[in-house]
Amino acid sequence: MWVCCPICGGKTRTKIFADTVLVKFPLYCPKCKKEIRVDVVQLKMVVSKEPDT
Repeated sequence: MWVCCPICGGKTRTKIFADTVLVKFPLYCPKCKKEIRVDVVQLKMVVSKEPDT
């Protein structure tokens, strides 16, 4: 499954599977040209709440 940008909804170049776990992953969207940190567990994506350091 391709990951979609939580800001614009565009498809990113990142692909995940059912057993993929990402924590504070810097997801880059080529459409809106923004980078956002996300957490992915069991194909559910949530925008990371912790501030960038």
